[in-house]
Amino acid sequence: MYAIVRAGGRQEKVSVGDVLIIDKVTDKPGETIELQPLLLVDGATVTTDADKLAKVKVTAQVVKATKGPKITILKYKNKTGYRKRQGHRQPTTQIKVTAIEA
Repeated sequence: MYAIVRAGGRQEKVSVGDVLIIDKVTDKPGETIELQPLLLVDGATVTTDADKLAKVKVTAQVVKATKGPKITILKYKNKTGYRKRQGHRQPTTQIKVTAIEA
């Protein structure tokens, strides 16, 4: 059984036990969060109906807060001596899917 859920502005395919990296959530490590299911596949049965998906619960546990890869931003203008260097690391959250209840 797996589900497609909306997590952090993107759609992710999840099964029980999967570890995901999503956009930052404010919950502390150890707390549980609920993800919104968009599609549920249970064997040969595929559920996309919004009324049936409202009864499906996908729960996950927050593992830790992390940061994404470093992105380097360089700005340069020729013949003027203008150079600017900047870096950025996006805050993310690592979660583990604990249950999919249909």
